[in-house]
Amino acid sequence: MGSLRFLLLLCISLGHVESTVYRDSNRNQDHSPGANYLLDPIHSVIISKRGANVTLPCILRSRPRSYKVKWSKMSPADPLEKLIIISNGQQHKNYAELRGRARLRRGHRLDASLVITNVTLEDEGRYRCELVNGLEDQQLTLELQLEGVVFPYQSSGGRYKFNYVEARRACDEQDGRLATSSQLYQAWTDGLDWCNAGWLLDGTVQYPIIVPREPCGGILPPGIRSYGPKDKMKDRFDAFCFTSAIKGRVLFIHGPLTYKEAAEACLAHKAEMAKVGHLYAAWRFSGLDHCDGGWLLDGSVRFPITEPRSRCGGLPDPGVRSFGFPNRDQRLYGVYCHTPM
Repeated sequence: MGSLRFLLLLCISLGHVESTVYRDSNRNQDHSPGANYLLDPIHSVIISKRGANVTLPCILRSRPRSYKVKWSKMSPADPLEKLIIISNGQQHKNYAELRGRARLRRGHRLDASLVITNVTLEDEGRYRCELVNGLEDQQLTLELQLEGVVFPYQSSGGRYKFNYVEARRACDEQDGRLATSSQLYQAWTDGLDWCNAGWLLDGTVQYPIIVPREPCGGILPPGIRSYGPKDKMKDRFDAFCFTSAIKGRVLFIHGPLTYKEAAEACLAHKAEMAKVGHLYAAWRFSGLDHCDGGWLLDGSVRFPITEPRSRCGGLPDPGVRSFGFPNRDQRLYGVYCHTPM
């Protein structure tokens, strides 16, 4: 009789645990207890390109009597949330974040989706839609990702010259921004193999290796090598920059030209000397393939290869090849120009 009672109590206990686990697995982890007013999004990651318009979905199941919807953005480089817009369903207030490029879609009475126009590189990140309703506040989080390309960037002065602030500035100057860890990981899966360590947006220093070799972290399995967080002012490394699609196009003008002559040639074509980010974007998104080295605005000489062949650098994989930073008076190269439209 005692054994039967024990088995009965055990079954009741297990049944209680199972029902609890089932309920928890169907509850949005960001939602507070109470009525579920927000519809879970089908996709929590939204993918877009620079210059496009994008919608981040936030749909109400029903409307509380009194409520507000608050959109904010979280950034890996800034622990504080940045307010974008607050609305009570009829009136709304915009904040400085996104500089007037954000609005609520309002496709129907339960629609609180956020529309961002002319997406920029800085718009990528995590966004929060929060329904403020007294004790029943609820929220959901979406991530905006941009299609793009990661490129390693080194100072004209040589290897490992940037502290964190200088690395951010260098990427900005090359039509990019410091890459995130997830962007570097994606670039690694796409084939990026680079032996020099570089800063990332979160302040860590990493580098991607596909072909393990002794000078690049030893004979370890392929992957992302990491030095972890480093001192942003004292420590010095290269940078990993991220850029996305560009407006306009990149064109090549044959040389031989000095750096000064190259700049003048671009102006004659109503263009400007291309930045490194421009060249990588044209290579990735437009399939730019050219075997001749050309000057870029930073004084480096590079050329993009989509279809590898022996006479164009000899490397087996697609990529942007570099001749480094030659003497600007050398008349050996053409120039890559960028036309904005």
